[in-house]
Parts: sequence; structure tokens; C-alpha cells
Amino acid sequence: MADERTFVIVGASLAGAKAAETLRAEGFTGRIVLIGEETERPYERPPLSKGYLQGDEDARGKAFVHPEGWYSEHDVDLRLATRVTRVDPAAHTVTLDGVDELRYDKLLLTTGSRVRTLDVPGADLTGVRYLRTVDESDALLAHLRTAAHVVVVGAGWIGLETAAAARKHGASVTVVEVAGLPLQRVLGDEVATIFADLHRANGVEFRFGASVAEFRGTDGKLTGVVLADGTQLPADVAVVGVGIQPNTELAVDAGLEVDNGIVVDAALRTSDPDIYAAGDVVNLEHPGLRRRVRVEHWTNALNGGKVAAKSLLGEAVYDRVPYFFSDQYDLGMEYSGLAEPGGYDRVVFRGGTSVPDGFVAFWVKDGRVLAGMNVNVWDVTDDIQALVRAGWAGTTVDLDRLADPKAPLGELLG
Repeated sequence: MADERTFVIVGASLAGAKAAETLRAEGFTGRIVLIGEETERPYERPPLSKGYLQGDEDARGKAFVHPEGWYSEHDVDLRLATRVTRVDPAAHTVTLDGVDELRYDKLLLTTGSRVRTLDVPGADLTGVRYLRTVDESDALLAHLRTAAHVVVVGAGWIGLETAAAARKHGASVTVVEVAGLPLQRVLGDEVATIFADLHRANGVEFRFGASVAEFRGTDGKLTGVVLADGTQLPADVAVVGVGIQPNTELAVDAGLEVDNGIVVDAALRTSDPDIYAAGDVVNLEHPGLRRRVRVEHWTNALNGGKVAAKSLLGEAVYDRVPYFFSDQYDLGMEYSGLAEPGGYDRVVFRGGTSVPDGFVAFWVKDGRVLAGMNVNVWDVTDDIQALVRAGWAGTTVDLDRLADPKAPLGELLG
């Protein structure tokens, strides 16, 4: 018997595309409608701030989740440049562009997030850039190729990757950051200092404890950035990377539970039994962490979309260890786990702190590993994630052996 159900996915994102792919791979033969506001088919965002921004032209094409013909070949109704303006859970319908209604049996929200913007004078000048979409990456790359002076506002992952790309293009770079170190909240002082030193060694200047008061320009084009203390920085380009916020408006209007994202259980089910959500937009009841968490990284979208699809078809659990990666100059790193400010009591370094030589850092509490980051050390992610999962379960490790490069990571739990 033919499956006459319609599954609608709102958000032609990585999570949405992976959900559609998984539905077909799991044998779902019903109707799949994948809806996105952008004109580009679904793509992955990491290449936009990594390879492509540094001038790797091939990175743009590799960012797309599927080849152009994949959607029609797999009978996925991909509707681009289309905005869902309303979700009606009672009627099981979504409204497209304020006009057309589309009925669903089950709905998946993969609406993602958007950049936080700076509301200061001059924010609309040409040369003030954000980085979230393919179009924004195209525009920023064009600016970086000719810019002499670049100011990066925000020393998070996007800010630092952009700073590294700008230096590769030959621009002078100043990073403006409210905190006292880059990535301070994510990594803590000890590891954040390593990233500060790395960027300084590559010619980046930092202005910590600083904020932007104004963007200044001539004839509509950016010429400088004015800080709150009156300091004026020359700038042909200012890249703003001050965080993102989840796109929860549809969920709020639909009456779904929302609290720092769309609230979902471990199966990615919302407060409505026929509506699910995945990716940046969700605040997940994580079974390993035993609390709610919203994770804004690539693998959350990649794997969340897959699990959501399986949940639409039955029951699945999202319990992945949070993971992200970054490439800056000669540093490549992977981070697994979650260690929040005040949540750990020690950072254990395995192999020193030399970026060229490579090392692993662990955030621990009461002998339990909460997170680990490998820098220029490879093929250890599975072992690190096993230590994190053990830490979630309350298992402690010998911290002296954890710090000893001669003690195999895979044997610390043995």
C-alpha cells in the first residue's frame, strides 16, 4: 500500500536536507516537501568561514549537501525562495508566503538561526559585513581580496577564522572583543591565551574590553570603526561576529514551548506530538548531560537532521557528544564535549601547549572528563568522546595518566 502521508520540513538547511535524505534511506515513500527562504539549495556553513573565505574556490561547490539533481531524483519537493509565514498545529497546515496552505501529517522545523546585528550609527555602510549565508561569504571574500585594513568585531570562532583569512589575504587585522581573551567563555583563560598568542604571532592586534560605538564612512563606504573609548581604527571592512539567535518565531506563533530555542525532548519532539525540530534552533533535553542544552555547531545540524527523520518514522534518541572543529593558520583542532564557565575545576594538558607540536587539553571536574580538544593531534576523537561519555556517567580517570602522552587514551578507561 502506498504511503499517503506528507512530511513537511521547514528550513532547507543542512539539518533539513539530511532529514530528507534519511527519510528516503529509511524507506519512507510518502511525500516530502522541503522549504527554504534562500535561493541556494541546502549547503553546509563551515566552508564559508574556512576554506572558501581563504580563497579556495572549490570550497563553495563542496559546501552543498547534495548535487543539484538529487532532490528531484529522490522525489523531494524542494521549494526555494519560499517563506513559511504560519504554522497551524490544529489544522496541520503551514502557510507559504502568506497565501498558499500546505497540509502536513508531520512537520519538522529546521529553521536554524540568524546573526546578531550591531545597532550602532553607520551599521548600514558598505563594508560592514556579516557571515552566515553563501551570498554573505561571496561578498566578504570580494572585500577581503582588496582590503588593506580589516576590523573584526567579536573574538569567537567565526571572528577568529575570519581574522586568519584576512591575514592570508594580506590585510592588517584588529579584533575588537568585549571579554579579556578570545573564546574566553568557551575555552577558559588557559586555552584562550593559546589562541590569543597564535593570532598575535600572525600579526593580529587585539582590543580587549572594547566595544563598537560607531562605524564611520565616506560616500556610503566604511572608512573606520570608532570604539566606545573614542579610539578610531581604520577599516575598509568590518566583519561582525557577535553570535547568533535561533529562529523561533514560527514556533512561538504556533504555541510551541520555546525557551532559548524550541524545546524538544531526546527524540527531538516538540510540545506538539506531530511537530519535531532539529539543528541550531532546538533546546534539547540531552540524555547524556541530563539537562537542556542548545548547541550551535555543524554536527548538531548534520546528526540532528538524521535523528529527527528517524523519530518522524518511529522513535530515536539524540545523544551525540557535542563536537566542532576549526582551522586557523597552522592550527587544526577538534573539540568534543561541553565545559561551561564555572563547570570545571581544572584543565589538563597532554603533550604541553605547543601548537606546532600538537597537544590535547581536557576540561575536568572531580576527576571526570567533561570535554577534550585535540590541537594538531589526529585520530583521537573517538577516544576523547569515550572519555566524555564516561564522565557523563560519573566515571573518573587518573589525571596523571591523562596528562601523559605515553599512556594510550584508549586504555584510560580500561
